[in-house]
Amino acid sequence: MWIEIAHFSTLMALVLSGVLLIAPLVGLRWQRVVWIRVGRQAAFLICALLTLAVAGLIISFLKHDFSVKYVAEHASLKLPVFYLATAMWGGHEGSLLLWGWLLSLFVAIAAWRHWATHPVSMPWVLSILGGVLLGFLLLVVFLSSPFERLLTPPFDGRDLNPLLQDPGMVFHPPFLYLGYVGFAIPYAFAMAALITSQGDSEWILATRRWTLFSWAMLTIGIVFGAYWAYYELGWGGYWAWDPVENASFMPWLTGLAFLHSVMVQERRRMFKTWNLFLIITTFALSLLGTFLVRSGVLSSVHAFATDPGRGVYILLFMAVLLLFSFGLLTRKADLLKETPQLESALSKEFSFLVNNLFLVAGACTVLLGTLYPLAMETLSTAKVSVGAPYYNKVFIPIMLGMLMLMGVGPTIPWQKATFSRLRQEFLLPLIIGIIGALLAPLIGISHPFGAIAAGLILFVGTTHLKELTRNTRIRMTRESLSAPSALLRLVNRNKRRYGGMLVHLGTLIMVAGFVGSGLFQEEKDVFLGKGDSMQIGSWTLTLETFHQTAQRNWHADEAVVRAERAGDSALLLKPQKRVYNEHSQPTTEAAIHSTWREDLYVVLGDGVKEGVWAFRVYRNPLIAWIWVGSGIMMVGVFWAMLQGRRLQRT
Repeated sequence: MWIEIAHFSTLMALVLSGVLLIAPLVGLRWQRVVWIRVGRQAAFLICALLTLAVAGLIISFLKHDFSVKYVAEHASLKLPVFYLATAMWGGHEGSLLLWGWLLSLFVAIAAWRHWATHPVSMPWVLSILGGVLLGFLLLVVFLSSPFERLLTPPFDGRDLNPLLQDPGMVFHPPFLYLGYVGFAIPYAFAMAALITSQGDSEWILATRRWTLFSWAMLTIGIVFGAYWAYYELGWGGYWAWDPVENASFMPWLTGLAFLHSVMVQERRRMFKTWNLFLIITTFALSLLGTFLVRSGVLSSVHAFATDPGRGVYILLFMAVLLLFSFGLLTRKADLLKETPQLESALSKEFSFLVNNLFLVAGACTVLLGTLYPLAMETLSTAKVSVGAPYYNKVFIPIMLGMLMLMGVGPTIPWQKATFSRLRQEFLLPLIIGIIGALLAPLIGISHPFGAIAAGLILFVGTTHLKELTRNTRIRMTRESLSAPSALLRLVNRNKRRYGGMLVHLGTLIMVAGFVGSGLFQEEKDVFLGKGDSMQIGSWTLTLETFHQTAQRNWHADEAVVRAERAGDSALLLKPQKRVYNEHSQPTTEAAIHSTWREDLYVVLGDGVKEGVWAFRVYRNPLIAWIWVGSGIMMVGVFWAMLQGRRLQRT
């Protein structure tokens, strides 16, 4: 019964999406406000209906309704409830329904939040979002339906993919989709601003929090995915430049460029056309990510779809969106002519422009590496592989340039800076950065990129600390406050600026983690019998015992390894080679001991002979800094979101 309710709700939502698309346009054409209100009410009804559809599908999983094809393919009687309730997005059909539901939720929030504040734009915003929602619901209903029935239901289902029976599956896809879908709102406001010939900064002010939220969710999704790959796949790494990883990384880069570029438009009324280009590109890349994952054109550990028909539909949908968006941007180009011009290369505006060029160049680098093998295979049937060496050689120098600009942009003044001002601001940080880069080989950082990164971390950190200290002292003098009180008032008054500074701090910590784990990782392959020991770094590992263990829907071979280090208490690590009951392919469950200095990472391999097993052991320095740094970044983003639409001035 529940699946019929879910299916009917989705069909009704599809019909109402057409109403959401057409009704505001009818209201504008005939000057009838009632039709625009019909569109607004349709947005709320669509959200309610798709919420019911998602709930109905989840209940079908919880009730083990194997007459539903999607449930039979992604669940079993022994699947734990924790994964049973979230298996709804474990396959492509359910994940696309999740995509549509999240979009309907955001459309409803936008219709409620901005109805009174943007009466001119909202009819167009609702209509554009209705068109996007209609496109995705057509895909769900006709090409990727999770509501199909089986005439002869099986007694038990096929079970969820073993790689997805992990907490990472619960969190990674929803956060990633929140980021993808969230960019639809700024995109719709941008198109509405073009249509209504309001290309000023109002649409940016209306969507600043939407953009920050979407970028934050995408960041959390990417980091969750990296951490999931780190502990689940047993390879000792966290980012392999997998094509599906790249699919989420590209809109992250262009979204970050947009977040920086809009500050120039708010302050100086510049980069209007460029900002529209960036938000169109970001949303288009979000759709491209969906296409790459759900079309089956990629060979990836993340890609489980194999339906080219669905991919063709998404590709056509994306093409229509791009033609509409860039066609509209071209038609309205005359309205976006900018009166202010760049006055000097020594200005904040120019540093932000170069920042944007670096980010877009990085996105193009990733896009080329991701799509080039597909193009070659399509045109010549030749198999071409683009791997980490390409990305490391091309992408890392671009990101080092980005890191340098992170220290310059927030500090350099608007319009034009004098050489005396630049010397005052950057002489000390530059000296400290150069000394840090030169001394880096003394602590083992012999790779040029690593030494440059170490120097840039010190340069950026010094510029930010210097500015924060100066502004705190000014407030202490003006308002006769203690240092903590002055700092608190300073950070609280301009949440956006100092939230951004906190994001930069988190980025520096992450870069340190990248350098440490990338340049100093130690790896050993050994064969151990009971009582045998090995040495890696300062750790001594001894195999104490080997046994079998089991849970509700899996069994595993498990080793117990004692790890000891001088000055620390001994600890036990228990790596597993796990086999799920409904699947023959074993999965690796690494045992990880994490500290702020390094991770000890133990992977159990196959049996070599009686009583002897293969092990792969990694020592990953500073890898925890990546996860801590990303957390600090998110605190900074959410702090910046607390800033009002405009900075209050006294």
